[in-house]
Amino acid sequence: MAWNEPGGGRRNPWGDGGGGGNRQEPPDLEEMLRQMKQRFNALFGGGKGGRRSEGESPAGGLGWVILGVVVLWALFDSVHIIDQRERGVVLRFGEVDRILEPGPRLTLPRPIEEVRRLDVTQVRSISAEAAMLTRDENLVSIDFAVQYTVSDASAFLFNVRDPEVTLSHVAESAVRQVIGSRTLDDVQIGNRLEFTSEAREITQKLLDSYEAGIAVSLVNFQEVVVPEQVKDAFDDAIKAREDQQRIINEARAYASKVEPEAKGRAARIQQEAEAYRESVVARAEGDAQRFALLVQEYRRAPEVTRKRLYLETMQDVLSRTPKVLIDKDQGNNMLYLPLDKLVPGAAVPPPVSDRNAQMSAGEGR
Repeated sequence: MAWNEPGGGRRNPWGDGGGGGNRQEPPDLEEMLRQMKQRFNALFGGGKGGRRSEGESPAGGLGWVILGVVVLWALFDSVHIIDQRERGVVLRFGEVDRILEPGPRLTLPRPIEEVRRLDVTQVRSISAEAAMLTRDENLVSIDFAVQYTVSDASAFLFNVRDPEVTLSHVAESAVRQVIGSRTLDDVQIGNRLEFTSEAREITQKLLDSYEAGIAVSLVNFQEVVVPEQVKDAFDDAIKAREDQQRIINEARAYASKVEPEAKGRAARIQQEAEAYRESVVARAEGDAQRFALLVQEYRRAPEVTRKRLYLETMQDVLSRTPKVLIDKDQGNNMLYLPLDKLVPGAAVPPPVSDRNAQMSAGEGR
Protein backbone atom coordinates (compact mmCIF):
# COMPACT_ATOMS: atom_id res chain seq x y z
CA MET A 1 0.00 0.00 0.00
CA ALA A 2 1.31 3.42 -0.86
CA TRP A 3 2.25 5.75 1.90
CA ASN A 4 -0.40 8.30 1.00
CA GLU A 5 -3.29 5.90 0.57
CA PRO A 6 -6.17 6.08 3.07
CA GLY A 7 -5.87 3.71 5.97
CA GLY A 8 -2.19 3.46 5.69
CA GLY A 9 -1.56 5.62 8.65
CA ARG A 10 0.86 8.44 8.67
CA ARG A 11 3.65 7.27 6.53
CA ASN A 12 6.63 9.40 5.58
CA PRO A 13 8.70 8.50 2.51
CA TRP A 14 11.81 9.69 4.41
CA GLY A 15 10.99 7.56 7.44
CA ASP A 16 11.23 3.91 8.17
CA GLY A 17 7.56 3.30 7.57
CA GLY A 18 6.53 3.79 11.20
CA GLY A 19 4.55 6.62 12.46
CA GLY A 20 6.80 7.70 15.30
CA GLY A 21 10.05 5.76 14.94
CA ASN A 22 13.47 7.06 13.90
CA ARG A 23 12.95 9.39 10.94
CA GLN A 24 15.54 9.31 8.01
CA GLU A 25 16.52 12.87 7.17
CA PRO A 26 17.31 13.93 3.57
CA PRO A 27 21.05 13.94 2.65
CA ASP A 28 23.02 17.05 3.49
CA LEU A 29 24.31 18.79 0.32
CA GLU A 30 27.21 20.43 2.10
CA GLU A 31 28.33 17.09 3.49
CA MET A 32 28.27 15.56 0.01
CA LEU A 33 30.40 18.36 -1.43
CA ARG A 34 32.87 18.07 1.43
CA GLN A 35 33.26 14.35 0.87
CA MET A 36 33.79 14.81 -2.87
CA LYS A 37 36.46 17.43 -2.17
CA GLN A 38 38.28 15.10 0.19
CA ARG A 39 38.23 12.32 -2.37
CA PHE A 40 39.57 14.64 -5.10
CA ASN A 41 42.39 15.84 -2.81
CA ALA A 42 43.23 12.27 -1.93
CA LEU A 43 43.34 11.35 -5.65
CA PHE A 44 45.88 14.07 -6.53
CA GLY A 45 47.93 13.86 -3.34
CA GLY A 46 46.26 16.71 -1.55
CA GLY A 47 45.59 16.86 2.14
CA LYS A 48 46.77 18.88 5.03
CA GLY A 49 50.47 19.57 5.10
CA GLY A 50 51.01 17.62 1.91
CA ARG A 51 51.30 14.33 3.85
CA ARG A 52 49.26 11.24 3.58
CA SER A 53 47.57 10.16 6.73
CA GLU A 54 47.71 6.61 7.82
CA GLY A 55 45.38 4.42 5.87
CA GLU A 56 45.09 7.02 3.04
CA SER A 57 45.28 5.65 -0.57
CA PRO A 58 48.59 6.29 -2.42
CA ALA A 59 46.71 7.34 -5.58
CA GLY A 60 47.85 10.96 -5.39
CA GLY A 61 51.07 10.41 -7.40
CA LEU A 62 49.23 8.45 -10.05
CA GLY A 63 46.84 11.34 -10.49
CA TRP A 64 49.66 13.73 -11.24
CA VAL A 65 51.05 11.27 -13.76
CA ILE A 66 47.69 11.06 -15.47
CA LEU A 67 47.41 14.83 -15.52
CA GLY A 68 50.89 15.13 -17.07
CA VAL A 69 50.02 12.56 -19.72
CA VAL A 70 46.86 14.48 -20.56
CA VAL A 71 48.80 17.74 -20.85
CA LEU A 72 51.46 16.17 -23.09
CA TRP A 73 48.81 14.59 -25.28
CA ALA A 74 47.05 17.95 -25.63
CA LEU A 75 50.30 19.65 -26.64
CA PHE A 76 51.19 16.87 -29.08
CA ASP A 77 47.73 16.96 -30.64
CA SER A 78 47.83 20.75 -31.03
CA VAL A 79 51.10 21.01 -32.99
CA HIS A 80 51.00 20.10 -36.71
CA ILE A 81 53.77 20.15 -39.30
CA ILE A 82 52.16 20.67 -42.71
CA ASP A 83 54.29 19.47 -45.63
CA GLN A 84 54.93 21.68 -48.66
CA ARG A 85 52.76 19.42 -50.83
CA GLU A 86 49.90 19.34 -48.34
CA ARG A 87 47.14 21.52 -47.01
CA GLY A 88 45.44 21.00 -43.64
CA VAL A 89 41.68 21.43 -43.27
CA VAL A 90 40.75 22.37 -39.68
CA LEU A 91 37.38 21.19 -38.41
CA ARG A 92 36.05 22.82 -35.25
CA PHE A 93 33.32 20.66 -33.79
CA GLY A 94 32.86 19.10 -37.25
CA GLU A 95 32.61 22.38 -39.18
CA VAL A 96 35.28 23.68 -41.57
CA ASP A 97 37.06 26.53 -39.81
CA ARG A 98 40.24 27.31 -41.77
CA ILE A 99 42.98 25.94 -44.05
CA LEU A 100 46.49 25.34 -42.73
CA GLU A 101 49.30 26.34 -45.08
CA PRO A 102 52.69 24.50 -45.15
CA GLY A 103 54.82 24.87 -42.01
CA PRO A 104 54.36 24.35 -38.25
CA ARG A 105 50.81 25.17 -37.17
CA LEU A 106 48.89 25.15 -33.87
CA THR A 107 45.31 24.04 -33.28
CA LEU A 108 43.16 23.19 -30.33
CA PRO A 109 43.31 19.54 -29.24
CA ARG A 110 40.67 17.03 -30.15
CA PRO A 111 37.76 16.80 -29.90
CA ILE A 112 37.58 20.59 -30.20
CA GLU A 113 39.51 20.81 -33.46
CA GLU A 114 40.54 18.14 -35.93
CA VAL A 115 42.98 18.43 -38.84
CA ARG A 116 42.63 16.54 -42.12
CA ARG A 117 45.66 16.58 -44.40
CA LEU A 118 45.43 16.39 -48.18
CA ASP A 119 48.13 16.26 -50.87
CA VAL A 120 47.25 18.98 -53.37
CA THR A 121 50.21 18.47 -55.76
CA GLN A 122 49.73 14.78 -56.54
CA VAL A 123 48.51 14.09 -60.08
CA ARG A 124 45.64 11.63 -59.73
CA SER A 125 43.94 9.75 -62.53
CA ILE A 126 40.80 7.80 -63.21
CA SER A 127 39.79 5.76 -66.25
CA ALA A 128 36.45 4.67 -67.63
CA GLU A 129 34.91 3.00 -70.65
CA ALA A 130 31.52 3.69 -72.22
CA ALA A 131 29.59 3.05 -75.43
CA MET A 132 28.52 6.24 -77.24
CA LEU A 133 26.67 7.34 -80.36
CA THR A 134 28.30 9.53 -82.99
CA ARG A 135 26.54 12.24 -84.97
CA ASP A 136 25.88 9.84 -87.84
CA GLU A 137 24.32 7.35 -85.36
CA ASN A 138 27.20 4.88 -85.22
CA LEU A 139 28.06 3.11 -81.98
CA VAL A 140 31.63 3.31 -80.66
CA SER A 141 33.27 2.19 -77.43
CA ILE A 142 35.50 4.87 -75.89
CA ASP A 143 38.17 4.07 -73.31
CA PHE A 144 39.27 7.38 -71.77
CA ALA A 145 41.37 8.54 -68.83
CA VAL A 146 41.28 11.77 -66.80
CA GLN A 147 44.22 13.27 -64.91
CA TYR A 148 43.55 15.86 -62.23
CA THR A 149 44.88 17.61 -59.13
CA VAL A 150 43.18 19.06 -56.04
CA SER A 151 42.72 22.82 -56.36
CA ASP A 152 40.71 23.37 -53.16
CA ALA A 153 41.24 20.93 -50.28
CA SER A 154 38.14 21.97 -48.34
CA ALA A 155 35.85 21.74 -51.37
CA PHE A 156 37.36 18.41 -52.42
CA LEU A 157 36.74 16.87 -48.99
CA PHE A 158 33.30 18.23 -48.16
CA ASN A 159 31.47 19.74 -51.17
CA VAL A 160 30.85 16.43 -52.96
CA ARG A 161 30.31 13.04 -51.39
CA ASP A 162 32.67 11.06 -53.65
CA PRO A 163 34.92 13.31 -55.79
CA GLU A 164 36.27 10.56 -58.04
CA VAL A 165 32.83 9.13 -58.81
CA THR A 166 31.58 12.64 -59.55
CA LEU A 167 34.57 13.28 -61.81
CA SER A 168 33.98 10.01 -63.65
CA HIS A 169 30.33 10.87 -64.34
CA VAL A 170 31.14 14.43 -65.41
CA ALA A 171 33.97 13.31 -67.72
CA GLU A 172 31.78 10.67 -69.32
CA SER A 173 29.07 13.27 -69.95
CA ALA A 174 31.63 15.62 -71.54
CA VAL A 175 33.05 12.86 -73.75
CA ARG A 176 29.53 11.91 -74.86
CA GLN A 177 28.90 15.50 -75.86
CA VAL A 178 32.12 15.68 -77.87
CA ILE A 179 31.64 12.30 -79.59
CA GLY A 180 27.98 13.06 -80.32
CA SER A 181 28.94 16.14 -82.32
CA ARG A 182 31.34 14.22 -84.62
CA THR A 183 30.95 11.55 -87.25
CA LEU A 184 32.49 8.11 -86.93
CA ASP A 185 35.21 8.95 -89.45
CA ASP A 186 36.13 12.08 -87.50
CA VAL A 187 36.36 10.10 -84.27
CA GLN A 188 38.50 7.37 -85.81
CA ILE A 189 40.95 9.35 -87.91
CA GLY A 190 40.29 12.96 -86.92
CA ASN A 191 42.31 15.32 -84.75
CA ARG A 192 42.08 13.72 -81.32
CA LEU A 193 43.96 16.58 -79.68
CA GLU A 194 41.07 18.87 -80.55
CA PHE A 195 38.54 16.36 -79.16
CA THR A 196 40.38 15.85 -75.87
CA SER A 197 40.91 19.58 -75.38
CA GLU A 198 37.22 20.25 -75.84
CA ALA A 199 36.30 17.40 -73.47
CA ARG A 200 38.67 18.79 -70.81
CA GLU A 201 37.14 22.27 -71.05
CA ILE A 202 33.60 20.93 -70.70
CA THR A 203 34.59 18.72 -67.74
CA GLN A 204 36.31 21.58 -65.96
CA LYS A 205 33.33 23.89 -66.45
CA LEU A 206 30.94 21.34 -64.94
CA LEU A 207 33.23 20.64 -61.98
CA ASP A 208 33.54 24.37 -61.29
CA SER A 209 29.76 24.64 -61.20
CA TYR A 210 29.74 21.85 -58.58
CA GLU A 211 32.56 23.56 -56.61
CA ALA A 212 34.31 20.20 -56.42
CA GLY A 213 37.82 21.62 -55.87
CA ILE A 214 39.26 19.63 -58.81
CA ALA A 215 41.55 20.94 -61.57
CA VAL A 216 41.47 18.72 -64.67
CA SER A 217 44.83 18.65 -66.45
CA LEU A 218 44.16 16.09 -69.21
CA VAL A 219 41.41 14.03 -70.82
CA ASN A 220 42.84 11.33 -73.05
CA PHE A 221 41.12 8.95 -75.47
CA GLN A 222 43.09 5.76 -74.99
CA GLU A 223 41.15 3.56 -77.41
CA VAL A 224 38.25 3.97 -79.81
CA VAL A 225 36.72 0.67 -80.90
CA VAL A 226 33.76 -0.01 -83.17
CA PRO A 227 31.38 -2.89 -82.39
CA GLU A 228 32.01 -6.26 -84.00
CA GLN A 229 28.76 -6.04 -85.98
CA VAL A 230 30.05 -3.14 -88.07
CA LYS A 231 33.78 -3.74 -87.86
CA ASP A 232 34.09 -5.26 -91.37
CA ALA A 233 32.16 -2.43 -92.98
CA PHE A 234 34.18 0.11 -91.08
CA ASP A 235 37.46 -1.55 -92.15
CA ASP A 236 36.28 -1.31 -95.76
CA ALA A 237 35.52 2.36 -95.26
CA ILE A 238 38.97 2.92 -93.78
CA LYS A 239 40.58 1.12 -96.73
CA ALA A 240 38.58 3.20 -99.20
CA ARG A 241 39.65 6.38 -97.44
CA GLU A 242 43.27 5.25 -97.56
CA ASP A 243 42.94 4.53 -101.29
CA GLN A 244 41.41 7.95 -101.77
CA GLN A 245 44.28 9.58 -99.93
CA ARG A 246 46.78 7.58 -101.98
CA ILE A 247 45.18 8.68 -105.25
CA ILE A 248 45.17 12.28 -104.06
CA ASN A 249 48.86 12.05 -103.23
CA GLU A 250 49.64 10.54 -106.64
CA ALA A 251 47.66 13.28 -108.36
CA ARG A 252 49.52 15.93 -106.41
CA ALA A 253 52.84 14.33 -107.37
CA TYR A 254 51.81 14.26 -111.04
CA ALA A 255 50.67 17.86 -110.84
CA SER A 256 53.96 18.92 -109.27
CA LYS A 257 55.76 17.20 -112.15
CA VAL A 258 53.58 18.43 -115.03
CA GLU A 259 53.01 21.94 -113.79
CA PRO A 260 56.64 23.11 -114.27
CA GLU A 261 56.69 21.62 -117.78
CA ALA A 262 53.43 23.35 -118.66
CA LYS A 263 54.73 26.62 -117.27
CA GLY A 264 57.89 26.21 -119.35
CA ARG A 265 55.93 25.58 -122.54
CA ALA A 266 53.67 28.52 -121.80
CA ALA A 267 56.68 30.76 -121.25
CA ARG A 268 58.25 29.57 -124.51
CA ILE A 269 55.03 30.16 -126.47
CA GLN A 270 54.72 33.57 -124.91
CA GLN A 271 58.26 34.43 -125.89
CA GLU A 272 57.66 33.20 -129.45
CA ALA A 273 54.51 35.28 -129.61
CA GLU A 274 56.41 38.31 -128.38
CA ALA A 275 59.08 37.72 -131.02
CA TYR A 276 56.46 37.28 -133.75
CA ARG A 277 54.74 40.45 -132.66
CA GLU A 278 57.98 42.35 -132.74
CA SER A 279 58.83 40.95 -136.19
CA VAL A 280 55.41 41.80 -137.59
CA VAL A 281 55.57 45.27 -136.16
CA ALA A 282 59.06 45.75 -137.58
CA ARG A 283 57.98 44.41 -140.99
CA ALA A 284 54.96 46.68 -140.97
CA GLU A 285 57.07 49.66 -140.04
CA GLY A 286 59.52 48.77 -142.81
CA ASP A 287 56.71 48.40 -145.35
CA ALA A 288 55.33 51.73 -144.24
CA GLN A 289 58.70 53.40 -144.71
CA ARG A 290 59.18 51.73 -148.11
CA PHE A 291 55.71 52.82 -149.17
CA ALA A 292 56.51 56.37 -148.10
CA LEU A 293 59.65 56.27 -150.27
CA LEU A 294 57.68 54.83 -153.15
CA VAL A 295 55.19 57.64 -152.85
CA GLN A 296 57.98 60.11 -153.12
CA GLU A 297 59.40 58.32 -156.18
CA TYR A 298 55.98 58.04 -157.74
CA ARG A 299 55.46 61.75 -157.39
CA ARG A 300 58.74 62.36 -159.18
CA ALA A 301 58.29 59.76 -162.00
CA PRO A 302 54.86 58.16 -162.00
CA GLU A 303 55.28 56.04 -165.12
CA VAL A 304 58.65 54.61 -164.25
CA THR A 305 57.59 53.85 -160.72
CA ARG A 306 54.42 52.16 -161.89
CA LYS A 307 56.38 50.02 -164.34
CA ARG A 308 58.91 49.00 -161.70
CA LEU A 309 56.22 48.03 -159.23
CA TYR A 310 54.55 45.90 -161.84
CA LEU A 311 57.78 44.09 -162.70
CA GLU A 312 58.63 43.44 -159.06
CA THR A 313 55.17 42.07 -158.40
CA MET A 314 55.28 39.73 -161.38
CA GLN A 315 58.73 38.53 -160.40
CA ASP A 316 57.57 37.80 -156.92
CA VAL A 317 54.51 35.89 -158.10
CA LEU A 318 56.21 33.90 -160.84
CA SER A 319 59.16 32.95 -158.64
CA ARG A 320 56.86 30.88 -156.41
CA THR A 321 55.39 28.67 -159.19
CA PRO A 322 57.17 25.85 -161.15
CA LYS A 323 55.64 26.90 -164.45
CA VAL A 324 57.12 28.44 -167.54
CA LEU A 325 55.07 30.56 -169.91
CA ILE A 326 56.42 31.06 -173.43
CA ASP A 327 54.80 33.67 -175.62
CA LYS A 328 55.07 33.26 -179.33
CA ASP A 329 55.81 36.17 -181.56
CA GLN A 330 53.07 35.22 -183.94
CA GLY A 331 49.75 33.95 -182.82
CA ASN A 332 47.69 34.26 -179.79
CA ASN A 333 48.59 30.91 -178.22
CA MET A 334 50.86 30.69 -175.20
CA LEU A 335 52.93 27.58 -174.49
CA TYR A 336 52.75 26.11 -170.99
CA LEU A 337 55.57 23.85 -169.81
CA PRO A 338 55.32 22.18 -166.33
CA LEU A 339 59.04 21.60 -166.05
CA ASP A 340 58.85 20.24 -162.50
CA LYS A 341 56.82 17.28 -163.80
CA LEU A 342 58.56 16.76 -167.09
CA VAL A 343 62.06 16.71 -165.64
CA PRO A 344 62.23 15.47 -162.08
CA GLY A 345 64.74 17.45 -160.11
CA ALA A 346 65.05 20.07 -162.79
CA ALA A 347 65.78 23.52 -161.60
CA VAL A 348 63.09 26.05 -162.11
CA PRO A 349 64.25 28.76 -164.51
CA PRO A 350 64.14 32.28 -163.30
CA PRO A 351 60.86 33.97 -163.96
CA VAL A 352 60.46 36.21 -166.94
CA SER A 353 59.39 39.65 -166.06
CA ASP A 354 57.47 40.49 -169.17
CA ARG A 355 57.58 40.22 -172.89
CA ASN A 356 59.05 43.67 -173.40
CA ALA A 357 62.03 42.76 -171.29
CA GLN A 358 62.66 39.65 -173.41
CA MET A 359 62.36 41.65 -176.61
CA SER A 360 64.77 44.22 -175.35
CA ALA A 361 67.23 41.52 -174.46
CA GLY A 362 66.87 39.92 -177.95
CA GLU A 363 67.45 43.21 -179.64
CA GLY A 364 70.51 43.75 -177.56
CA ARG A 365 71.96 40.44 -178.80
